[in-house]
This record gives sequence, C-alpha cells and structure tokens, in this order.
Amino acid sequence: MSVVAAEVSKWAVRDVSFELPPGSVTALVGANGSGKSTLLNVLAGHLPPRSGHTSIAGRVAYVPQHKPMYKNFEVPDVLEFGRRMNTIWDHKRADDWLTRFKVPRKLQVGDLSGGQRTHVTLALALGSRPDVLLLDEPMSELDPLARRKVMRELLTEVSDNGMTLIFSTHVVAEIGGVADRLLLLSGGRLLVDGDTDELLEEHVLYTGPRDPEPPVEGPVVLAKHSQSQSQFLVRSGGTQVDEPWTARYVTLEELVVAHLERVA
Repeated sequence: MSVVAAEVSKWAVRDVSFELPPGSVTALVGANGSGKSTLLNVLAGHLPPRSGHTSIAGRVAYVPQHKPMYKNFEVPDVLEFGRRMNTIWDHKRADDWLTRFKVPRKLQVGDLSGGQRTHVTLALALGSRPDVLLLDEPMSELDPLARRKVMRELLTEVSDNGMTLIFSTHVVAEIGGVADRLLLLSGGRLLVDGDTDELLEEHVLYTGPRDPEPPVEGPVVLAKHSQSQSQFLVRSGGTQVDEPWTARYVTLEELVVAHLERVA
C-alpha cells in the first residue's frame, strides 16, 4: 500500500506520503481533528484526493467511527446483507466473530448496545475477506477488557490471513505492543512514520544541568529547561553519555506527546 498525497477541501490532509508492507499492523494516531478520518476515507476510496494518488493491492473493508447500519435489521439480516453485497463472502468467519463475543442474534441493530454494534460491523467487514482492513476509532464504544480482547482477535486475523490492518486512535495506550508501525498526524500533516520498535530505539531522553545544547548530536525533537535542569529528546539512537547527564529510552506515549508538543 502506498500513499503519495491527499487533499480534501481546505487541505484537511496535506503532504502525506507513506508505504505499508502487506500483513502489517499500523496505528494512525493524532488528536481529534488531525485528519485521521479524512485519510482513512481517502484510503477507502470514499474521498478522491485532489492531488497525488493512493495505491492499495487487494480488497478493502472500512469501518467508520459512526458504524452505519440499518437499525431495523436483525443481526442475521446484517450478515445476509453482507453476503448479497460482496462478491466474496465468508459467512463462517463473520458468524464466528459474533459467537466469540456473544452477540445476540434475535435483536435488531437498534436494540444492541454500542459495543455489540461494534462487533456486528467488525463481523461484516471480516466476512468480506479484506486484504486491507481500515478501522476508524474501533474501540470507542468498548470497555477496557473488551478492547484488549478485540485487538487480540484482530491480530490473530492478521496472522492467520495475512491481512493488513490500519486503525486510528487518539489513545496512545491502545497501540503499545500491538502496532508494528506508527503514523502520527497533526493538522493534516504526517509528523512521524516508521516501525514502532525502531522509533523507540531512536528516541532518547537526556537529562542534566541546564544547558542550551544537548550532550549528543542529533535532531532535537523537544527541549525543556528549568532553572537548574535541561531535558532534550533527541533522535540519537544511543544512551552513552558522560556524567552528570543521564539518558533513557522513552515510552511510545512520551514519543507521541513530544512530537505533538513540538508543533503545538
């Protein structure tokens, strides 16, 4: 999958360029209004880019944040709708997802809880056997325990079927140990793009006596100074430093927050 650029209306998404390998799990992270939903709509083919292009190999399924469904459909009706609307349909795969999460079959969509509706839309998407699954804030209506279980099951789908997964979130805690790639958006622009493990190895926080310059060479992501102390987050890739300076690798949340603070 590759994206060169995308523009919508007043540049809701701009200067975005990235490539994702098949079978990868990518977290699209950013604050509300950063352009995550717009970018996913471009990738899904719902919004044509005004410049640049997108290229996705294979079938795409997209679950938007508002999860649109006919409220008077009973759950089996939704799966039948999916069977009729998709040239490729795996009913067992969809039905197994509903069974796994104990979604009642006899209720209408309008009578389901928010979490149950989430599971129905995920079942519908997975039943179409997508090569690429796009999820916009998929966990917003799930409790913390359900979030972990859903993500674990989605990772199993990726492993078993070679599916590429892209999910948006503004909750950084959701992506730790889950996403092998990170796309960080702010103001419609791509701030960070890379393998999460490699990004964490590159970002080092140096703390020491107040100084206008960091103790190592490398791009400074963020600098903070108090009366007697300085901190520098540097993309240096190493923690060797002379006393009185100390160095440590940052968490994924610290990395994301620092890049967002830099452009705030």
